[in-house]
Amino acid sequence: MGIVADLASALDLERLGANRFRGDSVDSPERDVVFGGQLIGQCAVAAARGEPAAGKRVKTVHALFARTASKAHPIDFEVEFLHAGRTMASATVTVTQGGRLCARAMALLTTADDDLIRHAAPMPDVEPPEALEPVTDPYVGRELRVAGGADLNGSSTPGGAGPSAAASADSTELSVWTRMPGAAPASSAEPAIAQAMLAHASAGFLIGAAMRPHPELTIADAHDKFSTGILGHSVTFHEEADVSDWILLAHESPYAGRGRSYGRGHAFARDGRLVASFAQDAIIRSFATRPGAEGGRRGKASVL
Repeated sequence: MGIVADLASALDLERLGANRFRGDSVDSPERDVVFGGQLIGQCAVAAARGEPAAGKRVKTVHALFARTASKAHPIDFEVEFLHAGRTMASATVTVTQGGRLCARAMALLTTADDDLIRHAAPMPDVEPPEALEPVTDPYVGRELRVAGGADLNGSSTPGGAGPSAAASADSTELSVWTRMPGAAPASSAEPAIAQAMLAHASAGFLIGAAMRPHPELTIADAHDKFSTGILGHSVTFHEEADVSDWILLAHESPYAGRGRSYGRGHAFARDGRLVASFAQDAIIRSFATRPGAEGGRRGKASVL
C-alpha cells in the first residue's frame, strides 16, 4: 500500500476506551523509526476525538519527541483535557509504546467565530506545479514538485535540498508543492484526518531547508554520516485544506548551529489561501562516539 492509504489508516485511531486510542504506522522506506509528522498527526486526531472535544476542531498542536517509536508495533495515545468550555478546549496527548513514553503533545481546540479582523500572509510567487518536473518520491501515492530550481534531495533520497544553478547557494528557503491524489477530498474527510495529513506533510522538509547552504552535506547522508531528527514540531491550522489537491509548503530556516536547527513555514492552498503555519526544532549533528566502542564507532541519536 502507498502512503496515502497507509497514512489514512494509521490516522484513523482505534478507540480503546474513554480518551484512549491506538494506532499503527506508515510503512515508509526509512529506518525503523516512526516519522514525527505521523505522530503529531495522530496526536491531533486523538485530541479531536476526545469526548469533551465534540463540536470543536484542532487549532494548534505542538509535540515534543522524547524517544523513538518503532513502526513494527502499535502506538497508544491517551488524552487528558485541561479545560473544555463552550468555544475552547485544551488537552495533553501522551504517546507511549510498550509502556515507554515516546512523546507528549499539547492541543488547542476551538469552534469558529465570525471575523472581527482578517489578514493573511501572501503565497510566495513561485511556479505552478504544472510547470515543474515531478520529483521521485519513495512514498508511493504522494506527488512532489520543487519550486525555484532547488534540488530537493542533493541525491536520490527525498527529504532535503542542495543548492543549484537556479537557486542561491546561501538560500535557506525551500518551496515544495505536494498533493496526495488518493486522499479523501476535504469536503468528505473527517476534519481531524485532513488536518493530520497536512501536519504530516509539514514536518518533512524543514531539515532539508536548513541544509541548503551547506553543500558539503546532503540529506541522503543523514543517519549514515551524521544524525538528524525532529525534536519538536508545531502546527497551527487556519483554514480548511484539501490535501488531495496541490498544497504549497513554503519553508525557511532562520537558524542552524550548535547541533540544532530551527525552521518555520506556511502552507497555502492552490487558490492562495494561507491554510496552516508550522515550526520545528531539530538536531543536525555528528554522531557521538559511544564509550567503549571499538575504533570510535559512532552511534545514532535516539530521537525522531
